[in-house]
Amino acid sequence: MRTPPDQNQPRFEFAPDPTLEAFIERRAAAKAEAQALYWRFRLVTIETLMMGLLVGAAGLALGKPPFLVLRAAVMVAAGCFASGILLIGLTGAIDKGLLRLRTWWRAR
Repeated sequence: MRTPPDQNQPRFEFAPDPTLEAFIERRAAAKAEAQALYWRFRLVTIETLMMGLLVGAAGLALGKPPFLVLRAAVMVAAGCFASGILLIGLTGAIDKGLLRLRTWWRAR
C-alpha cells in the first residue's frame, strides 16, 4: 500500500530559462529529423522487398520460367528502390529550399 505524499514538503517551482528551452527544442527537432530520414529509408527498403517478392510470386504462380521471373523481380525492385530514394532526396531538397526561401522572405 502506498502512502500519500507529504503535504508539508516544500514545492520547488521555477521559471524555465528561455535559452535552455530553445536549446532543448533545437536538439529535439534535429533528432526527430534524423529519425524521420531513417524511417523513410526503412519504408523504401521494405516496399522494395515486398514489390520484388510479389512479382516473383506472381511469375512463379503463373508458371513462367524461373530466370525470367527472377530478372523481372530484380528489375521491379531496382526501379522501386530508385524511385523511393529519388523521392526521399527530392523531399529533402525541397524542404531545404523552402527553409531558405522562408528565411530570405523574413529577412526582406
